[in-house]
Amino acid sequence: MHETSTPSPGLTADDARLINHLHGGFPLDERPFATVGAQLGWSEAYVLERLQHLLAQGVLTRFGPLFQIERAGGQFVLAALQVPEERFDAVSAIVNRLPEVAHNYRRAHRLNMWFVVAAETPALAQAALERIARETGLRVYAFPKEEEYFVELRLPARPIPPGAARGAA
Repeated sequence: MHETSTPSPGLTADDARLINHLHGGFPLDERPFATVGAQLGWSEAYVLERLQHLLAQGVLTRFGPLFQIERAGGQFVLAALQVPEERFDAVSAIVNRLPEVAHNYRRAHRLNMWFVVAAETPALAQAALERIARETGLRVYAFPKEEEYFVELRLPARPIPPGAARGAA
């Protein structure tokens, strides 16, 4: 029997179990969600339902593979902007609109917006950075990856009752 989902954000025991099961491994076969379901004693449809729910609720921001883009000729660039507070939301919308931007986040620092550009070629990455500078009128500080480190950090997911405060210690 599965826990039923609720409309309010939370993390059910099934959701936590699914996240923990998928972290660091995904079956590479013809029907991977059916395989995951079989491993957990669930149906393929239930696995897909839970993943869609987690994405829709913002518990997961993305679900997909991570590639070493440089091996395929592409480039990742960590970049930052110094955004006036009154323009932060507008600039964030401009940055997030670009398909090359993987994610962005606020920092309590002079460079208060950080984001990652991922592109098929270094030239396309540079073009995306130039477009951000042009459309925002702000200087883009670019930090291309010089060396890659693999640090696997696994934090186990735990159920969060619906309505409970997220991030509370």
